[in-house]
Amino acid sequence: MNWLDKFPLVLLVVLAVWMAVAPIVPEPHLIEKIRMLSQGELRRPLDIFDLCLHSAPLLLLALRLWRQYGPKAGKN
Repeated sequence: MNWLDKFPLVLLVVLAVWMAVAPIVPEPHLIEKIRMLSQGELRRPLDIFDLCLHSAPLLLLALRLWRQYGPKAGKN
């Protein structure tokens, strides 16, 4: 995961926020797909792909922040 540690944090934050809210109108895809998932309507492969695509930068950001500021961050 050395590549993730070298990736600029500011760029990762911008990418994560952008993908989380895109498209803004009428409803962000991530919100729509999470709603569909909670209602049991997330069945089409395209919808599952959309959920993965729009949530991946957020997961990478969380992983990067965990690696940088987590409990074992200063022990390497």
